[in-house]
Amino acid sequence: MANKIDVARLPPLSGCHTHTFVFLHGRGDNTANFISALDHFRDSRGRSLPDVFPTFKWVFPQAPMRKCASIPETWPQWFDVWDPRDFSSREELQLEGLREVIPEIRRILHDEATELGGRWDRLILAGISMGAATSVHTLFNLSVPTPEGRLGAFLGFCCRCPFAGRSLEGMREVVGVAGAPSHNKVLTNTPMLQQHCVDDPLVPVANGRGLRDVLTSFGANVTWKEYPNGGHWFNSPAGADDVVAFLQQVLKDE
Repeated sequence: MANKIDVARLPPLSGCHTHTFVFLHGRGDNTANFISALDHFRDSRGRSLPDVFPTFKWVFPQAPMRKCASIPETWPQWFDVWDPRDFSSREELQLEGLREVIPEIRRILHDEATELGGRWDRLILAGISMGAATSVHTLFNLSVPTPEGRLGAFLGFCCRCPFAGRSLEGMREVVGVAGAPSHNKVLTNTPMLQQHCVDDPLVPVANGRGLRDVLTSFGANVTWKEYPNGGHWFNSPAGADDVVAFLQQVLKDE
């Protein structure tokens, strides 16, 4: 990839910076649209996430423009897929993008942790759809240079696991990103929340449950929430309520 990933950053509403939330958008989206849409993800009290967490800095990486192998178009996407109805079809097409963007996401996390004085435990990584799948593989290939070796939290929305069915070592081997750790400390020590809507027409909820099971098998502690409606998006307000409760719980000692 010739250029580094572009990033949109929103400062904390309060002016006091305690945590940073890095959020990856989905396939075909862009940061401006995602930031605008995210404002509608509100809890039962009508609050957006920045309203509830005014000391959080918000970081939104932009997926690179990438040619689609199956259609004559170019989209913003973290990696390419051949058939969105069958993610296992020509699965190898996902490798090029993952190999390019995982090091970039790791660099963004490192820079943001440095700004927080090395407090990786005050860094939240999140993603929706393809952004969540990319975030998951970033976690597989991330080493955090602290005694706890963890992030503050990971949140995944309507997501799946590329190359599922492999061991953690097998995941790392097939993606082949340099600098992958030999341990699973980030996965076992980072609190995780997954949310999925049962009526998701693009990434079936079974795929989300499959990712949950993969993460659990790798030693992760996953809080799983599914909702009857919401499609391929966030559920609101119940989903937003659950995000707020989860973050307040896992970050309460920070």
